Amino acid sequence: MDKVRIDKWLWAARFYKTRSLATDAINRGKVRVAGDAVKPAREIKIGDALHVQHGEHAIDCMVMGLSDMRRGAPEAKLLYEETAASLAKREAASLQRKLAPEPAALLHGRPTKRQRRDLDSTKGY
Repeated sequence: MDKVRIDKWLWAARFYKTRSLATDAINRGKVRVAGDAVKPAREIKIGDALHVQHGEHAIDCMVMGLSDMRRGAPEAKLLYEETAASLAKREAASLQRKLAPEPAALLHGRPTKRQRRDLDSTKGY
């Protein structure tokens, strides 16, 4: 196998749960090959550089193997190699998310009747 469609490869490499999700991401411009936007039928080969924007993080990787069949996660990990810069960026973002305060930490459920009256009195109701 010399070439594989990019939507099949993204599904087989477990970047997306279904092939249709991979196709949608490609159509929305979330996947780039060598910096260029591609179509789902684009064939990729070993050595291609991919940029995959998945959720709030991006992954830059090199294609190391080809497969059009979805296998286990350990085998899927062998299909690509993430660049060092991309890995460092994702680690830094993960650390920043861990250190950020929880937005809902100060909220403790619904206000009591007394707290509601105090709120209403400060608002002028």
